[in-house]
Amino acid sequence: MVSMLHIYFKRFLILPLTFSFFISCSKDDSVSKPIVTDPIISPLETDVDLWLTDSNLGSFFKKQNVSLLFNEKTNSYPTINVDTTETFQTMEGFGYTLTGGSASLIYSLPDAKRKSLLDELFRTDSTFIGISYLRISIGASDLSASPYTYDDKPLGQTDIDLTSFSLTAETTNLIPLLKEILAINPGIKILGTPWSAPVWMKTNDNFIGGSLDTKYYQTYANYFVKYIQGMAAEGITIDAITPQNEPLNPDNNPSMYMTSLEQANFIKNNLGPAFEDASINTKIILYDHNCDVPSYPLDVLGDALAYKYIDGSAFHLYGGDIKALSQVHDAYPDKHVYFTEQYTSSGGDFNGDLNWHLKNLIIGATRNWSRNVLEWNLAANAALGPHTNGGCTTCLGALTVNSTTISRNVSYYIIAHASKFVRPGSVRIGTNIPGSLQNVAFQRADGKKVLIVLNDSNAVQSFNIEYKNRKVTSNLNAGTVGTFVW
Repeated sequence: MVSMLHIYFKRFLILPLTFSFFISCSKDDSVSKPIVTDPIISPLETDVDLWLTDSNLGSFFKKQNVSLLFNEKTNSYPTINVDTTETFQTMEGFGYTLTGGSASLIYSLPDAKRKSLLDELFRTDSTFIGISYLRISIGASDLSASPYTYDDKPLGQTDIDLTSFSLTAETTNLIPLLKEILAINPGIKILGTPWSAPVWMKTNDNFIGGSLDTKYYQTYANYFVKYIQGMAAEGITIDAITPQNEPLNPDNNPSMYMTSLEQANFIKNNLGPAFEDASINTKIILYDHNCDVPSYPLDVLGDALAYKYIDGSAFHLYGGDIKALSQVHDAYPDKHVYFTEQYTSSGGDFNGDLNWHLKNLIIGATRNWSRNVLEWNLAANAALGPHTNGGCTTCLGALTVNSTTISRNVSYYIIAHASKFVRPGSVRIGTNIPGSLQNVAFQRADGKKVLIVLNDSNAVQSFNIEYKNRKVTSNLNAGTVGTFVW
């Protein structure tokens, strides 16, 4: 996560100012309920299914019983044209970071309750939300109870041969929980990210800050190899790694500073060759930090020897503009872009956060070539923990897990509007953006079309969805998001 200074600064910069309706999303009973359908009212005939989140109506990712029929009638409403002949990137998934704290909270639930929750999160049928992508920390993140790596040594000792390397720290919660998730969704993609190398490999012998000592570059590359092989031995495939979380943020606990030149050298001279020698197919994704320094991934990709080992670049949006993803993509169109972290704050408001994250991430990141969108932190407790000393104290989980009570917060609904419907392998297709109707569309492997629309205005908006010269008319209240599927 970002440093606390960056968190507070960012909140004042990006919170939408157009909403006057506030809702405490961890206390409001309507927000804490899972998604539901109405089993009593007979469904109306419709060509298009609509799932809606409108907190003012008390509708939280609920399937609407409305008749949306394509026809040839004309009207004066703005029109979103959906064009399947215009195609862009293939999607890999939507989801969250499963932090160590998240894993400990969820795995501590009673067996039946945990099973029910995991079904709700990871199954794709019925009313479940079908999370398809997870990011996990390699060692501790700042939302672990304390900092650790997989090869910690007393001060002054080293372990160049990694004889003490062990995943034992993850066998209590994370690994058994991942196995339960994989039993539900064997195809889920997992991205691993370190917050710090073992401190004996660093220039300052500390979990906070410092850099990777050049004499341990190869040792650290071997550390990644052991991690991927160790997880594979547990039946867990690591689809991708990033070499460092937020490499330009040395203030978190844990954290490690890594310049673009250092990352390029590490990838081309050590990490890439180590993966090649060990026949590891795990993707190497660089950067994993804010959109305000696109020069970082551009510099690394500009190194021809590093380039050949790199799958793409990952971004956060605590600074900069989401269009930076397109800037990097356009410079290196053969390399992918990903969106791997954004938090919601305990001090935020449901409507404002829903609007900002839909506009900038679910819609904005994917319209700028991202193959995934991940929110930060699947679960936290009522005290916004666990976290390290100095870790994030305002990070609101998608779920609040308090003993056996589970509340669903705004991040749950942000991701659900995409994850349930935009399955891995879906392809982004062409749409226009008429006025305040922010939107993005996809075509799934089964041929179904998915259109996510946000009314980014202060008034109700009626509009048309046009597909193959036929239109269906709908409307959304101010700040409301709808997912349309046909």
